[in-house]
Amino acid sequence: MSGKLSGKAALVTGGSRGIGAAIAQRLAEEGADVAITYQGNKDAAQATVERITESTGRRALGIQADATDADAVAASVEQAVRELGRLDILVNNAGVNDMALPNIVDTPVETIDWILDVNTRGSILAARAAAQHLPEGGRIINIGSCLGEHVPAAGFATYAASKAAITGLTKGLSHDLGPRGITVNEVAPGSTDTDMNPEDGPASAYQKGLSPLGRFAKPQEIAAAVAYLASPEAAFTTGTRIGIDGGVNA
Repeated sequence: MSGKLSGKAALVTGGSRGIGAAIAQRLAEEGADVAITYQGNKDAAQATVERITESTGRRALGIQADATDADAVAASVEQAVRELGRLDILVNNAGVNDMALPNIVDTPVETIDWILDVNTRGSILAARAAAQHLPEGGRIINIGSCLGEHVPAAGFATYAASKAAITGLTKGLSHDLGPRGITVNEVAPGSTDTDMNPEDGPASAYQKGLSPLGRFAKPQEIAAAVAYLASPEAAFTTGTRIGIDGGVNA
């Protein structure tokens, strides 16, 4: 299958399901070979890899890697380069949250560390490793959150902080890597129908009420924005944050 990303290779962290799987699928549909990382659900990762290969004909592989482990993150990048032959696109998608978090004073330190380690530190580590391989015209696309800009309720302090940091990371990396012709951008989703936050979940009505459109995003709608930023059309777009949040932060 040819497309705008024909001849390119991409690595999508946390790509076994949800938004990450949709991004990996879309990049393959645009012609890229794709590697995904996963932490523990090998079956889900394998199902995603098989679906990509069967539906697009592109090469795909799953790599087990804990986003909190610096050595594992670096090794996952090296494996992607080795098996795909190159690396042109990194999508920092791996992310976690505890949807039942209490007020910050009652949140365990271990939970704070976990969220920051995966969402923020993991993205920095992956970008650092990938930057050693990305060629001119390379892309880093960080998945942030609408909560990184505006927090409408209690219980999201740590998660919001971890995603606000993604905006700073994106802007900083755009300066670090711009002289090499590598762009760095952020996609900031709103509520998206995934296993982590299903549209039929207990907080669904409240979250829908925050959006002028009155619904959750589909993972494919987030993937579409990533595909644009990965494409040649976005060659002059860097350091930018694109909100795909249904107008929540309008």
